[in-house]
Amino acid sequence: MDITTTTQAYATVIRIAGSMDATTVADFDAEWKKQLEAGAGKLVVEMSGLDYISSAGLRGILMLAKTAKMKRASLAFAGMQSMVADMFKLSGFYSILSTFPDVDTAVAQMK
Repeated sequence: MDITTTTQAYATVIRIAGSMDATTVADFDAEWKKQLEAGAGKLVVEMSGLDYISSAGLRGILMLAKTAKMKRASLAFAGMQSMVADMFKLSGFYSILSTFPDVDTAVAQMK
């Protein structure tokens, strides 16, 4: 899995690509923890390059959501491909997480 972190407007954008599973989720966890500890108040996870997510990856997403809520940080997910979107639907994440078609829309909604 590849992870790139940038800033867009006033939001921290974590772009993930490849597969998020039991062997790669630790890298994702380390990155979002680093960003939240550095004071990121608005975080967007851009997933257009993510082509697979396992249950371990979903647990990583859930831990991020819980931690962001505790730290009172805004959190959004953007650009999911169909397989990842299907996993979000099946797991019920669409009802508890903010999802958007792209980063620009996510950032605009976080104002």
